[in-house]
Order: sequence, then C-alpha cells, then structure tokens
Amino acid sequence: MAENYKVDNVDLKILEILMQDAKKPYTEVAKKAFVSGGTVHVRMNKLEEAGIVEKTTLKVNYAKLGYDITAFIGIFLQKSALYDQVMAKLKAIPEITNIHYTTGNYSMFTRSTARTPITSNRCYTTRSSKWKASKDGTMISLEESLDRSLNLT
Repeated sequence: MAENYKVDNVDLKILEILMQDAKKPYTEVAKKAFVSGGTVHVRMNKLEEAGIVEKTTLKVNYAKLGYDITAFIGIFLQKSALYDQVMAKLKAIPEITNIHYTTGNYSMFTRSTARTPITSNRCYTTRSSKWKASKDGTMISLEESLDRSLNLT
C-alpha cells in the first residue's frame, strides 16, 4: 500500500500546515484543512508508511547557542570511487550538518556549523589530507536571509 499511495490536495494541505509548525495539534490542522482530526491522523500515518514523511524535528537557532559560523565547503574527489569512503569520514565530523553529492566544480558540497572559523576549518583540514580529496572552496555564510519550506498547494 505504501508504494502505491497517491497524494491528493488534502494531503498536500496537511503537509503544508505541519511544515510550518510540526507541533500543531491535529485538531487545529483539521480545521485549517477542512477535514476531521481522524482524517489528519490517518493521512499522516499513510504519508509516513509511504516514506513521504520521514521524521519531525526541531529547528534550533544555533547562533543563540554560540554556534555563529556556518560554512559551505566544496570537496573535489580525485576519483568518484572514493565517494563512499569520504562520505563515511565526513559523517564522522560532528560539525557537518549536510552533505550533497554534486555535479559541477565539486564532487561533494557540505554545510557545517561551528563556534569559530578555526573550528570550522579544522574539522576538514585535519581529516581530509588522507582521503585523496581536496578542499577546493570554503564560503562562510554572513547571514541566512531565507529558510522556508516549499509551497505544496
């Protein structure tokens, strides 16, 4: 059933509401989506079973906890066969929050969050020399001006 689930406009509306505030009670979601609370509950279960909804998380303002540096680092792999090996090593670096396998100038593109620029840089340079990968570009984010979910409806 999960693989054959067809998403409709009610599902999209429910998702859109919960993407704005995942803690919103299903009864409130139901009112905004013009369905019953039971419908929201059943639909969310089906969306989870289908793999459309994977998890719910908290959005933390890391800067308020002292993690002021967000860095984006492009990594060029000497051979694409090294991807799995480098990926495993990057996953072991706690400051890295996102890793993308990319086309273009870099093989991989990462996002990290750290307390200082030195910590951000050290998390790559002390570990990358053994990987047959070179760090080609580092960009420090000065400000995140937009962070939003897609409009599904």
